[in-house]
Amino acid sequence: MVETTRKRRSDGEKSRKAILSEAAQLATVEGINGLSIGRLADAVGMSKSGLFAHFGSKEDLQLATIETARALFHELVIEPALVGTTALGRLRLLIELFLRHVEDKVYPGGCFYVSVGAELGAQSGPVRDQAVALSAEWMRLVVSTIREAQAEGHIDAAEDAEQLAFELTGYLLLGNTQFVATQDSAAIERARHAVEGRLAAATRDFG
Repeated sequence: MVETTRKRRSDGEKSRKAILSEAAQLATVEGINGLSIGRLADAVGMSKSGLFAHFGSKEDLQLATIETARALFHELVIEPALVGTTALGRLRLLIELFLRHVEDKVYPGGCFYVSVGAELGAQSGPVRDQAVALSAEWMRLVVSTIREAQAEGHIDAAEDAEQLAFELTGYLLLGNTQFVATQDSAAIERARHAVEGRLAAATRDFG
């Protein structure tokens, strides 16, 4: 009986992960506001009642979807970048892995942060707050990494860390937007080139 209960729980957790993975995919194309129990049930081939057993409301589903996307972004972009031995190395890895996850089409609608953040930015409520928090978390990380690189002497201390983070992220976001619209990797390459040009200016004569 105990083993049966554990198996059911494990199967339920696997099913929930699969559902949320599909939900995140849909959210980047159809919008997270368009994400409903009924729409997702159709997409994953489940009954509404079966899906409702995992999520009690549309808001619960949306919040869980955002958290799932956050976890995957950490797995694919943030955590691998932490292996950099210098702050500048980590910054370059963050940028490259961000662009790579867009080009690899982890989500059909591009970066989850960008897609959902743009959709919900002018709205209010817990779903919007959690979505906006994703972008804020990214910016804090980029700013702190730039400041660490300045402390290590690899980025000019005269650079405004917040401004530099804003500019670098702007290149990434435009690269993401153009790639989604055109499906042309040239947009990703242009973003890389723009980032390298800006970093070259910030690091010239500083290692």
